[in-house]
Amino acid sequence: MSEAREYRQPDESRPDESRLDEAQAGESQAGESQAEGARAEGSQAEGRDVRALQLRLAAFAAARDWQPYHTPKNLATALSVEASELVEIFQWLTPEESARVMEESGSAARVEDEVADVLAYLLQFCEVLGIDALAALAAKIDRNEVRFPATRR
Repeated sequence: MSEAREYRQPDESRPDESRLDEAQAGESQAGESQAEGARAEGSQAEGRDVRALQLRLAAFAAARDWQPYHTPKNLATALSVEASELVEIFQWLTPEESARVMEESGSAARVEDEVADVLAYLLQFCEVLGIDALAALAAKIDRNEVRFPATRR
């Protein structure tokens, strides 16, 4: 599990990295360079690992002095709101209609935007609390495999 990140006011001399500790500062610059390179090359795979995305989100928030607002409570609330916006897309659809939602470009774009919002807040929430999201998920799957053993018919 990662260490929880310290809350502190933005450092004007380093606005893009004020919330990150010194070890992460270099990672942030490398992550930004990697993301810029990926965009320049048109690569879809670069910059898609969880840590690189967390660093990009942290740099984005830091550049706008948003870190004081990124408390666990606020991020959990925002995550819930965005998840509700995703649910809203499907609210009155039949099961058959919901299975086809990605076939129409307008609804597909809305779903992708809301999924991105949910994931962004979840990654920021994990970053602030020092949770390794992939390790937490793997541990949860392990517990569920024991709790709910597969039955063979």
